Amino acid sequence: MSLTPELRQRIDELLQANRIVLFMKGEPRAPQCGFSAKAVAALSTLELPYAHVNVLADGEIREGIKAYGNWPTIPQLYIEGELVGGSDIIEQMASSGELHAALGVAPPDRTPPAITITAAARPTLRKAIDDAGGDLAVQIDIDPNFRTRLALATRDGNAITVDCDGIPVQVAVAAARRADGLVIDFADDARGKGLVVENPNAPPPVRALSPTDAQSRAAAGQVRLVDVRPPEERALAEAPVPHSTLDDGPAALEALPKHTPLAFLCHHGGRSQQAAEHFRQLGFREVYSVEGGIDAWAELANGTIPRY
Repeated sequence: MSLTPELRQRIDELLQANRIVLFMKGEPRAPQCGFSAKAVAALSTLELPYAHVNVLADGEIREGIKAYGNWPTIPQLYIEGELVGGSDIIEQMASSGELHAALGVAPPDRTPPAITITAAARPTLRKAIDDAGGDLAVQIDIDPNFRTRLALATRDGNAITVDCDGIPVQVAVAAARRADGLVIDFADDARGKGLVVENPNAPPPVRALSPTDAQSRAAAGQVRLVDVRPPEERALAEAPVPHSTLDDGPAALEALPKHTPLAFLCHHGGRSQQAAEHFRQLGFREVYSVEGGIDAWAELANGTIPRY
């Protein structure tokens, strides 16, 4: 795509109005690609506000920014109008402290997190490193939503390395505090078979709430019920207790204190589970999905509710 004078001016004005701008796929709270998620995680170590542009919502900018900075991929970070680079460069600069220095903020906290490898997990990891050969470490990636990935990786001088009884474990500076207290175990039980990661910092998983419990707790004000269905569906069968909706978007709910108990409701339970997971990943500590949705509510808790 050619960069028209009008599009160049749009980008110029955007960069002039904002000291830090990240061109990305999605939003910082919900990145739509892994590279954008990495860039957001790295920028989180700065604890500075920054502007962002969701290129998926603006086709002109999506192609035009590539021509503007002669950089072929997204995300792209600009500071004071100058291109810094993509996700790999952003991560490297955040880990080394270069990004902090460039913006005049304190260097990142490089205190090693407390990480434990259990006796059950140690042989598996030791064998994997030995079989792969080379000077490798166990790499732990934890994004801001606490999605965690284990892999073997070459040693990274910018990462924080922890020696766990002879097994080197490294984590990016941006994720170090999220990794504090993490345990790597080997399971052969209800958790599955293989390596499992237990992280005390991660929000608890979404829990199921029966329709009868949802009705009593919402009526007593012990949980905030959120019906995720559109108005036309709610008109067919409405929850007979106080509830919120997402008709005006999720922003008002997302701004609630993270200790607010939230229970999500839909027709059969699928959409409510997705909505509940979104809020769990935002850091809400007590999140529920109503089992079976309004259909099960009508069957099990209140027979006056129509079924559709």
